[in-house]
Amino acid sequence: MGGAGEEQIEKRKRQTQVWRRSERTEGEEEESMRLCNSKKQTMAEDKPWALISEVTEQGFIKEVTDIIKQHFHIICLRDFLQNPQQHGPKIQAILMWNTYPAAEPSLLSSLPSLKVVANGGVGIDHLDVPYITSLGVKVANTPGVVSDATADMAMGLLLASARKIVEGHQIAVDPKTTSIPQSLMGVEVTGSTLGIIGLGHIGYKIAQRSKGFDMKILYHNRHRRSVEDEQSVGASYCENMDDLLRESDFVVLVVNLSPETKGLISHRELSLMKPTATLINVSRGLVVDQDALVKALRSGEIRAAALDVTHPEPLPRDHPLLSLPNVLITPHVGTYTYATTRRMVQCMVDNAVAAVNGQPVPNEVKLK
Repeated sequence: MGGAGEEQIEKRKRQTQVWRRSERTEGEEEESMRLCNSKKQTMAEDKPWALISEVTEQGFIKEVTDIIKQHFHIICLRDFLQNPQQHGPKIQAILMWNTYPAAEPSLLSSLPSLKVVANGGVGIDHLDVPYITSLGVKVANTPGVVSDATADMAMGLLLASARKIVEGHQIAVDPKTTSIPQSLMGVEVTGSTLGIIGLGHIGYKIAQRSKGFDMKILYHNRHRRSVEDEQSVGASYCENMDDLLRESDFVVLVVNLSPETKGLISHRELSLMKPTATLINVSRGLVVDQDALVKALRSGEIRAAALDVTHPEPLPRDHPLLSLPNVLITPHVGTYTYATTRRMVQCMVDNAVAAVNGQPVPNEVKLK
């Protein structure tokens, strides 16, 4: 009995020691969790602030805000304007989407800690880069990540215009339709000649896609691409843009808006194009003289136009381009895919984080 009693006592001692170790472990875990949460809270408090337009259909979509919130506290313009004196000093980045928040002097002057204006998209014609940089603020954009989606859109517009896809849909769903009208007869894309004005990132992607349609590819650029680039897509360089306009069945505009490209396509250029040719614009509305385009379309000087960009956007509801049967217009949605939007926002955030941390900005826009 004595031996059994001693065994019971030893067993209880061992259990007590296990319980005590367990209690210490749980206590240590609680302390560790407390320290971890405290560290996370400190890290969250240390995150810089970024000003955005809003999280709605007019601004950032909700599906991408997680990318921003990983690195920034965000404040919407509407909330900022309620108390700019309180919020202004802590904002270090403007994340600009669809040109908003507009980087106007009145706003910039209220942001003494601002380090970067990170633009979503390639075009920066809405930004006064010399003025912004004179304030010691970096400017960045998102080249490259928009190229595939915009090139897809250009080819979509080309095909839809050539084969009258929108008109076909309208006739197909019209309850009064009993037969297919000959007016739906389109033009051939395969084997036709495509002229690309601006063979940068996006233009080159368009050339890659058009090669699959066995198109003859001409291009005009400020600088000629390498022989390897030309051979890769089978593109021929036109030093004179007029030659490209005369020979092309489809002309695609993929240039940045600048003083040199504003009104690039006007009465004279349209008169050089074939009467069977189509103009496609995925660059900026101001690259084309819209009054000249209306005249050319009405007179049959060119066959059709397919536009993802206009000036202004949207056009006034009584604008003649909206009522012409040989015009296809989409509302500047070349980059509107979820995948591209997420890549654009990630690129914006990467640019902003680098600027805030005093590191080289991957896509900094520098004065020439």
